[in-house]
Amino acid sequence: MSISSFKYFYAYHSNLKFQEMTKFLMFNCLCLLFAPLGLMGQESAEVIQLINPSFEDMPRHSKAPRAWSDCGFKGESAPDIQPSGIFSVTKPASNGNTYLGLVVRDNDTWESVGQELSKPMEKGKCYSFSIALCRSELYVSISRLSDQTANYTTPAKLRIYGGNSFCERKELLAESPLIANTRWQDYNFKLEPSKNYTFLILEAYYKTPTLVPYNGNLLVDNFSDIKVSVCKESSVQDNVAQTDKKPEMVVVKAETIKVDNKDSNSVKPKEATPGPTEVTQPKDIIENASISNLRRTDLKKGQTLRIDKIFFEMDKSIFTRESYQFLNDLVDFMKENPDISIEVGGHSNGLCTDEYCIKISTDRAKAVVDYLVSKSISRSRLTYKGYGKKSPLASNETVEGRRKNQRVELKIISFNDN
Repeated sequence: MSISSFKYFYAYHSNLKFQEMTKFLMFNCLCLLFAPLGLMGQESAEVIQLINPSFEDMPRHSKAPRAWSDCGFKGESAPDIQPSGIFSVTKPASNGNTYLGLVVRDNDTWESVGQELSKPMEKGKCYSFSIALCRSELYVSISRLSDQTANYTTPAKLRIYGGNSFCERKELLAESPLIANTRWQDYNFKLEPSKNYTFLILEAYYKTPTLVPYNGNLLVDNFSDIKVSVCKESSVQDNVAQTDKKPEMVVVKAETIKVDNKDSNSVKPKEATPGPTEVTQPKDIIENASISNLRRTDLKKGQTLRIDKIFFEMDKSIFTRESYQFLNDLVDFMKENPDISIEVGGHSNGLCTDEYCIKISTDRAKAVVDYLVSKSISRSRLTYKGYGKKSPLASNETVEGRRKNQRVELKIISFNDN
């Protein structure tokens, strides 16, 4: 607009001097220009934002979405950007065009992603947000154990960790229930970190307690802004958030996890109090005992035989098919040595509560005894006991350690001649 137009405009409407009108217009323009920025700054002080919270990207497999980092296991594929049609996943997104596809596997590995926050979550503050979650009816891939086609459809849960570097799992902040629903549903989270954190990690995880890993999937979409909320003790009862509208996350007690920063991609969350990383074994223990090769003269009272050839179905005391060869060898051994009495001891890894670990290890030890009795071995020669997770042989923080801790042991209780 020209100066003459300003004069005309100004004289016509208010008869003010041109200089005063100019100052008036400039002031109001500046107010309009900077007022939104002030409001944005005020809002951002209370909101933590993520980049690409709806996981938008080109649909494809084994590729973390834009702005998200793959935090899974080395040697395993990355999460998927769905729906790609790959793995038979075709479900429409809850928001936008794509979403995140995560799986848990039967080889005790699972998928996760992480991102740096726009500003830190602070100790002493509470935060709330929502995420859309569901499960795909089809997620067809290859079993890592059998190398055969498998449908990864067993329900999994979402875990959320805080950390201060990419893929660092420093504190488990919250976890969802098992996501069995096959339609998108919004789940609300409430977090109260025990320290300041600048990174957030999302991971799929198994039902807990789980003593045998399985194949499952979890779909994630539409991560809302993370907002500071009021910390009310009354809003959380028994560590479960209450709501009438949407399912709430289980808010877990803060737990600090020691991490080796040299290899953050291979770090796993702490599942339970780990056992010792190195254990000095008594001389009276025979590791990986082969019953068919044992001789009566090799054994003595009080000796323990550690078995790695008895396997059970997940969370059950039902033998898998490959266990029967060893069980039948044990039957033959007991018949060939009628003077020997044994205790069958069950041991679990650390992925369960004390009560559950005792129960499942006892049930499995009893299953071995029941099988021997069914094959005409006198029950008077047999006892059983579940030790739970009380006697770990290795750390529960590693796949190998947990498998080693989950075992059956046979202890020579007595010989008829001593």
